[in-house]
Amino acid sequence: MPVALITGVSGQDGWYLARRLLADRTAVWGATRDCRALLDLPDVRLVAMPDIRDGTAIERALAHIRPDEIYHLAAISRVDAAAADPALAGEVNGVATARLLDIVRRMIPQARVYIASSALAFGAADRSPQDESIPFRPDTPYGLSKAYAAEIGRIFRRSHGLFVAVGIHYNHESPRRPPDFLSRKIARGAAAIVRGEATEVRLGNLDALRDWSYADDHARGMILALRASEPADWVFGSGEPHTVRDWLDRAFARFGLDWRDHVVSDARFYRPVEAVPLIANPAKARRRLGWEPSLDFAALVDLMVDAELAAPSAEARR
Repeated sequence: MPVALITGVSGQDGWYLARRLLADRTAVWGATRDCRALLDLPDVRLVAMPDIRDGTAIERALAHIRPDEIYHLAAISRVDAAAADPALAGEVNGVATARLLDIVRRMIPQARVYIASSALAFGAADRSPQDESIPFRPDTPYGLSKAYAAEIGRIFRRSHGLFVAVGIHYNHESPRRPPDFLSRKIARGAAAIVRGEATEVRLGNLDALRDWSYADDHARGMILALRASEPADWVFGSGEPHTVRDWLDRAFARFGLDWRDHVVSDARFYRPVEAVPLIANPAKARRRLGWEPSLDFAALVDLMVDAELAAPSAEARR
């Protein structure tokens, strides 16, 4: 039975990935800051790792687990948090990745490593959509930290012969998204309005274009990438641009509401305008991995909304 280690296992992606690996008869270990996490996946064995920058903790974990596969997902995942502390984002998302790879090189060079990067590494890309050949031009601290993680993975692949797969992930959503992420904020806000718990939702630029797909599909892509015959870079996304207004149209209509009566565009939540939209071209993953999104945009929005409809009210959560 193969053994996998997932760093950042308690996050959205870690949960979906762990569930898929368990179903595939893989022994799953999860490194997490909170060993009370994943109570709904009891077959995941947890190892405490309060700080992913701690090389000694990584060495102890690898010596004990001896994983065949390592999925490195632990990161500062919020763009605004990275902007608030760029040095910390660089250490956690970038330097810690380099430290992990160097420890793998010394201790278990036969292990395969998956590095989760982000489309924001492309930043001010020179064209859209983007594929694996597009050079990184990050224009945010978060994008820069994720570009570093991808580039150091490529260096260890070329210079040290490690099997390092680099995934470049576009926006991917699920009901397990934290409430302050846009997709969940819309679905949860609409549900609160229906229940009489709120009257409005405040968002940023309603015309912003994004490439949204389902988090579980990205987890499936990670496994396919790490079990491919050769290590490579992989773009994962839907390839379809949608605006925030598209989200609102679908989500609020499912509640029987007109979002224009309830949504306020608030400049505090605006990001800098992108000269070129970040839209995926996942042709390589489709061709070489057989990867396809299982949910289209409408089905993804419906999934998010239905989960909020089924969730307890704010009063019941108290």
